[in-house]
Amino acid sequence: MTDKEITAFNEEEVKKWINNYNNEWSYDGKWIRKTYKTHSWKSTLMVVNAIGHLAELAWHHPDLVVSYAFVEVKLMNHAKKGITQLDFDLAKKIDEFILWNPVEENLSLDGTPDDPRFAYVKRKK
Repeated sequence: MTDKEITAFNEEEVKKWINNYNNEWSYDGKWIRKTYKTHSWKSTLMVVNAIGHLAELAWHHPDLVVSYAFVEVKLMNHAKKGITQLDFDLAKKIDEFILWNPVEENLSLDGTPDDPRFAYVKRKK
């Protein structure tokens, strides 16, 4: 796979990353976690498939907890028995992809309508 030297971070380093990057991720002593709230089962499945696509491209696979209106992502490196740079990098990529909103980038794309019939991922306002 890779010749890169991957090492597990200590608890202080993991907490520092969470504080510097995004407090929506949390650390429970084993995993870094984040829950993406969705509006429906269809939206949940779209999020799961998107995360699956990214995980395959990265060749680093999170554990997922899937319910009707949320997806919880749990990341840790099983081989290293801890949190590594692989986890941080995949967490960032998942956030970028799942939370992307073309409206915020002033693109020609409209983004998901506010109409509840088309609601997708719940974003903070």
